[in-house]
Amino acid sequence: MIADNLNSFRSTLPKNVTLVAVSKTKPNEALLQAYEAGQLDFGENKVQELCTKAEALPKDIRWHMIGHLQRNKVKYIAPFVGLIHSVDSTRLLIEINKQGAKNKRTIDCLLQIRIADESTKLGMEYNEVENILQNLSLTNVRIKGLMGMASFTDDQDQIRNEFEGLHAFYQKHQLIQKWDTLSMGMSGDYALAIDCGSNMIRVGSRIFGARN
Repeated sequence: MIADNLNSFRSTLPKNVTLVAVSKTKPNEALLQAYEAGQLDFGENKVQELCTKAEALPKDIRWHMIGHLQRNKVKYIAPFVGLIHSVDSTRLLIEINKQGAKNKRTIDCLLQIRIADESTKLGMEYNEVENILQNLSLTNVRIKGLMGMASFTDDQDQIRNEFEGLHAFYQKHQLIQKWDTLSMGMSGDYALAIDCGSNMIRVGSRIFGARN
């Protein structure tokens, strides 16, 4: 069933869009079914669960940290994480760089920008990101692009405005920064996100079924 869901869903996506299968709370057996159907990118939002799954599952899986990341937990995922989507502060970025150096690797990251009109959503303001790009030089971090989460609302115009704003900022810096990833869109709004320029979406329920 998971393989069918995955293949059916992937067939609807443009070729340039990377699907991150959001596997939080799902058992290893479910992830293996998706893996055997060709899925290599999986997203987790808790460090402990991410580490446990990475230890048990095939080593060619690309693990995406998509949830809020505390600085004191970076060291646990630094040896293996494929992409950290949720870099929401300069201090976190500096810690990731430090742990990258300790592990003798360059860690790929996205800068999370708060585009939603909700105080509960995390992320940096646009001017904070501008400041990082102008003033911070890190040897063990590779900033690949941006991530954003739209407001939880039925107002499609508002969601579109938020996504389009992030896409415009991405385009402004893309060539200079050599960015290639704009992570926008989840199960409820991925189609609109793709329409607004997203090339990476984070979707779980359409593959694994409703959240546990």
